Amino acid sequence: MLAVTLAISPMVLAQQNLPELGDPSGADMSAPQERKFGESIMRQIRLSGAYLSDPEVNGYLNELGNRLVTAIPGAPFDFEFFAVGDPSINAFALPGGFVGINTGLILLCQSESELASVLAHEISHVTQHHIARSVSKQKDAMLATLAALAAAVVASRSSSSNSGQMTQAAIASAQGIAIQMQINFTRQNEQEADRIGFQRLDAAGFDVTGMATLMERLQRSTRFVEGNTPSYLRDHPVTYERIADAQARAQGKPFRQIKDSLDFNMVRALVRSYQGTPQEAILFFEDAIAEKKYNDAIAARYGLVASLLRAENFKRAQTELATLERTAPQHPMVEAMAGQVLMQSGQLPAAIARYERALARYPAKMQLVYDYPEALLKNKQPDKAALFVAEQLQHYPSDGLLHQLAARSYAALGKEMLQHQHQAEYYAWQGNLPAAVVQFELAVKAKDGDFYQASAAESRLRAVREELSEQKKRATEARG
Repeated sequence: MLAVTLAISPMVLAQQNLPELGDPSGADMSAPQERKFGESIMRQIRLSGAYLSDPEVNGYLNELGNRLVTAIPGAPFDFEFFAVGDPSINAFALPGGFVGINTGLILLCQSESELASVLAHEISHVTQHHIARSVSKQKDAMLATLAALAAAVVASRSSSSNSGQMTQAAIASAQGIAIQMQINFTRQNEQEADRIGFQRLDAAGFDVTGMATLMERLQRSTRFVEGNTPSYLRDHPVTYERIADAQARAQGKPFRQIKDSLDFNMVRALVRSYQGTPQEAILFFEDAIAEKKYNDAIAARYGLVASLLRAENFKRAQTELATLERTAPQHPMVEAMAGQVLMQSGQLPAAIARYERALARYPAKMQLVYDYPEALLKNKQPDKAALFVAEQLQHYPSDGLLHQLAARSYAALGKEMLQHQHQAEYYAWQGNLPAAVVQFELAVKAKDGDFYQASAAESRLRAVREELSEQKKRATEARG
């Protein structure tokens, strides 16, 4: 399923006989239509399980990405950056300003400027309207692929004996379309994304040599690999010409050495802690610390604590955390990790107190925003959790994970209408529209809400039913 989902990426970049690059008049889709289409693909990605639901990684990618977006004013969308939990090397842009980065590519990048160069390139595909034109020209093919993805998700969850064959058929169909879209790559769009991306990288204050350096590493890493080219190179072919152009642009700029942020190194360490078995991750960081084979000592220690938590070795995790806190500066990722160690080891009052102090300092840190009500629920304080989540939803009304926490909080309080309403919103965010409809129906039937809550539930039920009907219609047309 992960491979099929990522196969969307070359499709949204496919181009044929385009008008002048960067001219929005050539795109048939309006900005709201493009955003809506991108949101529909995002729901498929979440439903497939490809979306890495890690607030630390996604939070960092959004900070880095939006630094690049705002470096050159006039972006057509509010961008959303997210990680895909896949060790392969890939990155892709979707309609409407969504940009995905595989964890494998995060680990491949040896500097923050290299990672920023990838994001800058993908942002440029969006701002130059490459994707909107592609979707307009290839909409039928993309809808067919989305329908095949939906069918594969349903089939994979089926308990029938032929579910495996159904899944394989859906995957084969989606991959066939995706392969055809890969053929339609055009050099002009890649060149423009490189050029505008370089300008964005420079304007944001990053090391402009990062783009050429990463391209060279990608090319070297696959020079002797037959038939196993990373997805990123199939979608974004690295040629000697592209490398030379990137080097020439960098030579025209004054040299400046940019130090990687602690956030970059800690996020890479966190991603690395997810690789292999928990014990393998622990051994990796133990060896790195012993041999001093790391880019940043604090990040290496942070990765060790994360690996120990994954192995549920709470006693040692607490010991290593104490060492980390003696050397690390005040940092929200360290605060969140400390809260996790306390919460997962069952020290709930201490975890809650730690989260409250951290939130006073870092109120917008999403890992803390999610973890605090989680600790309250574990400590049997659903009333306090519900109040906190309701306040956060005022700031982040479309956050699916907050809706899920709200549903759990209201369920513990016995408030059925609110429980089902928020669970429905979580399912809708996740892409599971049939389940969302069921939950909204239960919310409407519940009698413990007020008039305004009931009206809101009925309105959302109608909207999701309509969206589900459109989805089924597209699937029927694709099968026909």
